[in-house]
Amino acid sequence: MGLWDYAGKRVAIVGCASGMGEATARELVALGAEVHGADIRPSPAPLASFRTIDLKDPASIDAALDSIGGKLDGLFNCAGLPQPFPPIDVMKVNFIGTRYLTERAVGMIKPGGAIASIASTAGFAYMQNLEPIKELLAIPDFASASQWCEERLELVGDGYTFSKQVLIVWTMVMGARLIKQGVRINCICPGPTQTPMMSSFESHAGAAVIDVFTEPMGRRSTPEEQARPLIFLNSDAASYINGHPLNVDGGCIGAVTTGELDLRALMGAAMGAAST
Repeated sequence: MGLWDYAGKRVAIVGCASGMGEATARELVALGAEVHGADIRPSPAPLASFRTIDLKDPASIDAALDSIGGKLDGLFNCAGLPQPFPPIDVMKVNFIGTRYLTERAVGMIKPGGAIASIASTAGFAYMQNLEPIKELLAIPDFASASQWCEERLELVGDGYTFSKQVLIVWTMVMGARLIKQGVRINCICPGPTQTPMMSSFESHAGAAVIDVFTEPMGRRSTPEEQARPLIFLNSDAASYINGHPLNVDGGCIGAVTTGELDLRALMGAAMGAAST
């Protein structure tokens, strides 16, 4: 078996019904993995097994993981909710439930195995909220973390941006902890990607605003372009990458960070165009 393939590996993927998760599942199967999937809706990918899961419900998470059973070489967290859903539901799916599932699954992952999640470039300004994020991360249980978010709706906002900020910071924190058990954890931060979820983003923010974040490449990515780096992070080829949020955004965050792109001006122009 080579560093880049998954022949003989047993993996679980949560959020495999469509978009990046479905693309990831299909590519993993093509690479020779035994892929066990879970989602709130059935997946069209040719999986070894599938079960229904609701990341808003710890009992559903427990049942799904018990059903998968056995040992895993990798876990892929691909489930997510966009803004039009209630903010607390978004927080539960994008972070609280994902954390609960991951921490419950760690004991199933073999030493040398890995975890990869889908965050977002929407969370790139996580340093602005680092202290409250660390406060939330210090709350270990599902119910108390949900209550913390309910009591801070102004901070949580629509749920999407804050949940992705938290997921990024949590990935970096857990990188230092899980590696002591021989398990790596990373995440990708996709730019705008043409998935079924995109219609929800467009109805919330508008296509022109979303497309600001396709610069400097000037186009949205495909689900497959996000699936490949996600799969790489859990492969043996990435054995020294740990606790890392990988921007898969065509260079947008790098250009904003270095001043090559004036995000404020581009956003202003996009919002002005949308209002005319």
